[in-house]
Amino acid sequence: MELDSVLDFLQDKTILITGATGFLAKIFVEKILRVQPNVNKLYLLVRAPDAKSALHRFNTEAVAKELFKVLKDKYGTNLESFLSEKVTPVAGDITCENLGVEDYNLIQEMWRDVDVVVNVAATTNFDERYDIALALNTFGAENVLKFAAKCINIKLLLHVSTAYVSGEKPGLILETPYQLGDALNHTPGLDINIEKKIIEEKLKELKSDEKATEKSITLAMKDLGIERATKFGWPNTYVFTKALGEMIVGQLKAGDMPLVILRPTIVTSTYKEPFPGWIEGIRTIDSLAVGYGKGRLACFLGDPESVIDAIPADMVVNAMITAMATHANQRHACETAIVYHVGSSVSNPLKYKVIQESGYNYFRKHPWINKKDGKPVIVSEIKVLTSMDSFQRYFYLRYLLPLQGLQVLNSALCHAFNGTYTDLKRKIGFVLRVVELYKPYLFSKSFYDDINTEKLRQRAKENVVEANMFYFDPKTIKWDVYFEHIHYPGVVKHVFK
Repeated sequence: MELDSVLDFLQDKTILITGATGFLAKIFVEKILRVQPNVNKLYLLVRAPDAKSALHRFNTEAVAKELFKVLKDKYGTNLESFLSEKVTPVAGDITCENLGVEDYNLIQEMWRDVDVVVNVAATTNFDERYDIALALNTFGAENVLKFAAKCINIKLLLHVSTAYVSGEKPGLILETPYQLGDALNHTPGLDINIEKKIIEEKLKELKSDEKATEKSITLAMKDLGIERATKFGWPNTYVFTKALGEMIVGQLKAGDMPLVILRPTIVTSTYKEPFPGWIEGIRTIDSLAVGYGKGRLACFLGDPESVIDAIPADMVVNAMITAMATHANQRHACETAIVYHVGSSVSNPLKYKVIQESGYNYFRKHPWINKKDGKPVIVSEIKVLTSMDSFQRYFYLRYLLPLQGLQVLNSALCHAFNGTYTDLKRKIGFVLRVVELYKPYLFSKSFYDDINTEKLRQRAKENVVEANMFYFDPKTIKWDVYFEHIHYPGVVKHVFK
């Protein structure tokens, strides 16, 4: 494994990126355009009906964002011309053959010119409909692999997965690929094609019921995903279908095309570039921060001493780019996929209590302003319950019992307390949903081995000129400073105002 210059590698390369309007993909695109303007072309696959719509989505969902501020400052009025030369948004869909690209000439052009394919497209909802999750995260990955294999100059396929394909398995999780059909709990019978048939039969059954609504079908398909995931040892539909995606890509990889599977842990706001604290959407642990800052969260479940594995988004992107440059054309060593864990639990563990304490410090100094009355929300130190039993007892006495009493009183007084009852019910629903979604990770005993990633970091540091440009060493992060002064301000600024 050799690495001379990442910038030299990127020069004159043509890269196809799927899921191009997603959080990580946008940061990836911005980084390449900013540091290597001599890249040949970036084809950006966007879910859209036509090329015009794809371009519109890229402009409104990427270029118009503050993320591109540095590029706008650099190019000014010439930015549009620069982007039109370097970026080609492509209307498509990874759930379809040939990625849903209908323009035959464009397909031929990509097959001729593309050097690297980067698959970032996925649905990351923990409780997504099973049919949607399997189509995107599993069979979508297969379609991307097949498209990459048709590119005559292909040098690498980079598939972005998640470290949580390991499920709830405790201990040190190694950077090794999963084999097709291997269930986490060793239950026999895991077959991707059978899962597809189960979905088809379930949908046929649901749609034959005249009383079925779109909402009831959606709920049933969500339940089916959880049922199938837990049957084979995974805690939710997202990580189950991502694991299946890894399996199918690893199994079908043909010829000597290098395949890198990159598994980030919890991806948080940018650490440094293009500026600190950029984030988009409510991302995992941010649900807790928002609920707490808004006064909806007075208690939560988890071990204060447990390790939460997080990594800033720009570090993930730098690892992606460095891995590309390192393994492109390594055809002599590509019998199996190369796996990288990009996280912090081994290199620089982040304790759950640091997230809590940083949240308290930040929102105490910068309180949330309630939009209804214009008053600041005063936060108190959150009560952390260290077991499910203690959480259930506390929650029943503190919330469910008063809610039941308020419901009776509200009915007796002609719904005079409708507002109070609805508000309390909403707060309770929020906490229960967050607990249910993140329960598998709140007491996590998993640590994600990063020996391969550490070797990659050391090789990246050998180029002194580029070492600070493609940084992804979590040991440089002071977690309390990062969360209080970068991440939480970024969450508030970029998402909720």
